[in-house]
Amino acid sequence: MQPPPRLIIATRNPHKTGEIRAMVGDRFEVLDATAFPEFPEIEETGTTFLENARLKAEGISRRVEGWVLSDDSGLQVDALGGAPGVWSSSYGGEEGNHAKNNARLLAEMAGKADRSARFRCTMVLARSGSERAAFSGTVEGRLVEALHGDGGFGYDPLFVPDGHEKTFAELGDEIKNSLSHRARALQQVVAFFDGMGIK
Repeated sequence: MQPPPRLIIATRNPHKTGEIRAMVGDRFEVLDATAFPEFPEIEETGTTFLENARLKAEGISRRVEGWVLSDDSGLQVDALGGAPGVWSSSYGGEEGNHAKNNARLLAEMAGKADRSARFRCTMVLARSGSERAAFSGTVEGRLVEALHGDGGFGYDPLFVPDGHEKTFAELGDEIKNSLSHRARALQQVVAFFDGMGIK
């Protein structure tokens, strides 16, 4: 029996890797940058999700055989002019500190009537140092005024997707992974592989 093809996720974020692994199932052997300690940190110097995703995918794919998938994603809040956007993971002043990010967002949104927001995800597939395809997924919703739920990560305790009354952190992984921005982008990635005959 042929082993599944390898899909390397250009991240060291275990939450992101876990979500992608859960969504693609056993059709791929999913690894991430933690399996390759020699990989350098790719500096995200882009000003858009696509630019940052491209930098990561192409940079890692120069150093490893097989398909590399990168994901750059974040929260865009209408009342804040689209912030935090590409700076979502460092919005609170410290990279990856979810508590500080959420605290700043709550402070910035205090008293604002317009709570509309969206999660946006851009994915890039690369191989041998060059981009092969790009995909994008979005989920619209609104922000609540206090943290709700223990699941998910990042801004999930503050974001209620359209059509629901609970935050991503309350809805649980199965529901979140069926409708999230990352899920919608990943569905396109899977369709791309299907079109190439990679099952």
